[in-house]
Parts: sequence; structure tokens; C-alpha cells
Amino acid sequence: MNHIDAKGKACPMPVMLAKKEMETGCDALSITVDNAIAVQNLTRLAESQGFSAETAEEAGGCFTITMHRTGAPVREAPAEILSCTVPAPADYVVFAGRDVIGEGDAELGHSLIKMFFYTLSEKADLPSAILFMNHGVRLVTENQQTIEHLKVLEQRGVRLIVCGTCLNYYGLTDQLQCGTIGNMYDIVETMTAAGRVITV
Repeated sequence: MNHIDAKGKACPMPVMLAKKEMETGCDALSITVDNAIAVQNLTRLAESQGFSAETAEEAGGCFTITMHRTGAPVREAPAEILSCTVPAPADYVVFAGRDVIGEGDAELGHSLIKMFFYTLSEKADLPSAILFMNHGVRLVTENQQTIEHLKVLEQRGVRLIVCGTCLNYYGLTDQLQCGTIGNMYDIVETMTAAGRVITV
């Protein structure tokens, strides 16, 4: 069984290292990381690639995830990636890298972003995903009015992907109220698979 030492490496590096090892055809591997976000992301990777995952907590805040191939089918990559075709223009994602819209008065910017997500939640043609990074993660942790609209969008099938590194940096991981914690790999894959990316 090959072992990967990914301590000190921020996501998505542990995920990319594990995925590269899986692609060699190995039946088992283990990887050691030093943050809980990486554990979650590696567990999700294992499930998608037909591996089981067991986590053991070690001294010094480290975790070792041991993965074994189960024979379960590997999830297929999106068709637009496999065929290199351009996705339909109607398919779009929204990228929120801030908790305001525009430059200028902060109070106005906060009001505008609440109105944006309310209006979006009322539309028939919804985005496939909304991506939250940097100050944008405050929209799913601290802004109660925006969270209400985002929960409606989530209930209607919109994926909310929240940067785990950003949550950890701002100390907001335990305050996440909607969405799924993801990493840079998830965000980049979602962006490149979409027909359009709208930044607010």
C-alpha cells in the first residue's frame, strides 16, 4: 500500500495527489493530512472513485485516511468534459467572491446582494451551482437574509459549493448554514464544465 504524506498541503493538493495515485490502478492507498477539511474532501473523492475510506485521528491534529478499492463503479466525468464540446449557453454558474455587489458604499452593496439572490431564487432558469470563495463565504454563514434566499435555491436543486480553505481562514467552518464544503478542485471543475460563469 502506497502512502502519501500531505501534511502542510492545502486543498486541493491532497485530493489531487490521491486522485493521481488512484489513476495508477492501485487497490489501496493511505494519505496523511493535517486538517479536517481535507478529510472531508478525500472521503468524497474516495466514494466517487469506487473506494472505501477509513479515517484515523493521530497526534498533533493529523489524520490518516486509508482507502481500499471496493469494485463500486467510478462516477463518470461530465459529458461535456469527455467530449470536449461546448456546454449549452443556458448552463451557468454564479461565482460569489465577496459579500457585497459593486464598489462604493458597503451598506448599499450588502443590500444589493440580498436583492440579487432573492431575485435569482424567483427565476425559472436557475444556475446549476453557486460558488463561494473569500469574503463570499460570509453569505452562507453570517448573512441571515441572504441565507434564506440561498436555502430556497438549494431546495430548488442549485448546488452551493463553499470553499473550505476560506471557511477555515475566517474561522467560519462551524457556522455554515447551507451548502456543501468543497475545494479548489471542485470549484474549478464546476466552472470549466459550465457554459457561463457570472461573477457578482
